[in-house]
Amino acid sequence: MPKVAKELSALEVKNLPPGSHAVGGVAGLILEVTPTGGKTWVLRVRTGTKRREIGLGGYPSTSLAEARNKARETREAIGKGVDPVAERQAAKAALLAQQASLKTFAWCVDSYLAGMEGQWKNAKHAAQWRSTLETYANPIIGKLPVQSIALPHVLEVLNQPQPDKANAALWDSKNETASRLRGRVEKVLDWATVHGYRDGLNPARWKGHLDAILKNPGKVQKTEHHKSIPHGEMHTFMSALRQQKGTAAKALEFAILCASRSGEVRGATWAEIDLKKGLWTIPGERMKAGKPHTVPLSKQALQLIAATEPTAGTDLVFPSPRGKVLSDMTLTAVMRRMQLDAVPHGFRSTFRTWGGEQTAYPRDLLETALAHTLESKVEAAYMHGTQIEKRRKLMQEWADYVDLAQAQGNNVVPLKAVSH
Repeated sequence: MPKVAKELSALEVKNLPPGSHAVGGVAGLILEVTPTGGKTWVLRVRTGTKRREIGLGGYPSTSLAEARNKARETREAIGKGVDPVAERQAAKAALLAQQASLKTFAWCVDSYLAGMEGQWKNAKHAAQWRSTLETYANPIIGKLPVQSIALPHVLEVLNQPQPDKANAALWDSKNETASRLRGRVEKVLDWATVHGYRDGLNPARWKGHLDAILKNPGKVQKTEHHKSIPHGEMHTFMSALRQQKGTAAKALEFAILCASRSGEVRGATWAEIDLKKGLWTIPGERMKAGKPHTVPLSKQALQLIAATEPTAGTDLVFPSPRGKVLSDMTLTAVMRRMQLDAVPHGFRSTFRTWGGEQTAYPRDLLETALAHTLESKVEAAYMHGTQIEKRRKLMQEWADYVDLAQAQGNNVVPLKAVSH
């Protein structure tokens, strides 16, 4: 007959030394006391052929009387054929499943991006991911449980109407953006599946799924163009632009003179500009290709910078009224006020067309001026030494051209936007 443990009092339990102590009252009820003073209730039982230790809580949060009651209830359940360990595991699994069902797509976006910190090639890349998902995906599916996201939701995101494109679907009107968005939504949903927050096939996958519904990106993108102004009309445009007031107009003029992307100019800081050497060096984390880019500044660009007063509290050359980076739409808004249907990025096409049609500069030099990726040795050559001076001459000729160029011929309508 098994030895019956002495039934200890509450005071005796309180003063037990480190070790495993049977406290009596219920067979197998033990108080584990650690050398550091931690105390835990354990019930030692057999379920079938298995000897198990079932935790009943800590002491003193679970009193002696409460521990004995829990122990009796557990033994009664075992006597009825219930496995309390399996029951707890099932309850835990159900709780985890319930919690997973509450994880929203927006929460998964934040968690995925947090986990990717340090793995991106630069900070700009991470910012682009967040911007794409928060601009286009979260407003539609951000509050949905990630488990419930299905094909109709993904199609709603990819085909959302674009007010600035006559409400055309995002996939049709901004396909490059939509394609990146699809891939990023797919990555977030894959992450959610791996972490147990959803199951089943990924509704954002392309091959064998969306490719049967949506137009091939390559075919759509062939019809996408950045509307621009013919290079022969640039003098007329620049004269009108210089009549516009505000920081955004100055930023747009600087972008044109430097043939730079809008984001590169909007994020420009005084620390990047060397007025003595006439150079603007953009760090790699702000460049599309992730590599530093040096722009030789024309006399006109230097004059514009010299006439720009630094703003207290920010190092930005062209800050917003609140000292932050201007939004992309602010430069487009300048052109809308001028009643033009062109876009800021189109001036890079204008520069490239002018360079190819009106100058004898080699293609590689023109591409380097636009910060397009070239074969590494060629690109390196154009970034150093005498080649910088060749690029300086190119940028000066461009600045002089947009100052002096006049639309020629009767077939040209002043400031008419075209597509390249």
